[in-house]
Amino acid sequence: MLKPYLTYGQQIQKLTGDKGLIISDHAYAERMLTDVGYFSLIGGYKNLFINPMTRKYVGGTTFEDIVALYRFDADLRQLTFQYLISVEQKLRQLISDSFCSYYGESQTAYLSPANYTQNPRKAAELAKLIQMLDYHADRNNEKAYLVHQRRVYGNVPLWVTTKILTFGQLSKFYGLLQHRQQSAISKAYENVSEKNLGKYLGCLTLFRNVCAHNERLFSHNLIQREFPDTQIHGKMKLPQNGNMYTMGKKDYFGLVIAFRYLLRRDEFILYKRELKKVIDGYCKKSKRLTKTELLGKMGLPANWETITRYKP
Repeated sequence: MLKPYLTYGQQIQKLTGDKGLIISDHAYAERMLTDVGYFSLIGGYKNLFINPMTRKYVGGTTFEDIVALYRFDADLRQLTFQYLISVEQKLRQLISDSFCSYYGESQTAYLSPANYTQNPRKAAELAKLIQMLDYHADRNNEKAYLVHQRRVYGNVPLWVTTKILTFGQLSKFYGLLQHRQQSAISKAYENVSEKNLGKYLGCLTLFRNVCAHNERLFSHNLIQREFPDTQIHGKMKLPQNGNMYTMGKKDYFGLVIAFRYLLRRDEFILYKRELKKVIDGYCKKSKRLTKTELLGKMGLPANWETITRYKP
């Protein structure tokens, strides 16, 4: 059966009457449902407060408890996105610098398939990349900086073209570079191989999409990708199932470890400080979830803050 459309008043009645959620201020609840939406607010954050047997809210759960978790996640997305952008900007510069150091500044260089991997399994993906780059270099009139380069110089160098590429497109660009260029780029990061850098970029792209689309972040887990094993996994004595780590592979802590490798140390220390502030801020606002429960949902071990003790 299809789920029926419910007015805001009916949504509130369902939450209180059928589900046992405590709503003391109906006007506030209706305002939040209007601004955020039932699916995004209730559907996105109710799981931690629902009894799986009765499908009703655990006794004492209030509408404010759900809002507090929603706002915590919004703060977490904002913080995370800020540092993902930092990684993205550095990658953008490294790719254009490495490529141009080999092939020069002419746009014909990055539009030539000969200057990328010759792996036949990636031929179709490479063709799509070059088609996209060709559009930005020759026909995209929506960005003034592209039009300026085209009109004044008759050439759009790669360091200009990459400015318009998304994180996902930059990740694919990196994956299609020749091995020597990937190696040169990875050397900008301590103890990150060209293969692992590619894995990081694939994972970070997915987390960036979660942030950009306002999806639930704190408990997000990757499905078809995972972060690479690192020395930090071992040094922090993260739990294992056989030879497989059960933390820091598909969860938010995997992203934290990735930041430890991809951000400058001073950037990472600031990020960690702000992350702790966001977590502690939620724990002060709502007592419905313990800090241990929240960290568990994020994949963060109890000793997660010790990560800065270890060199990447």
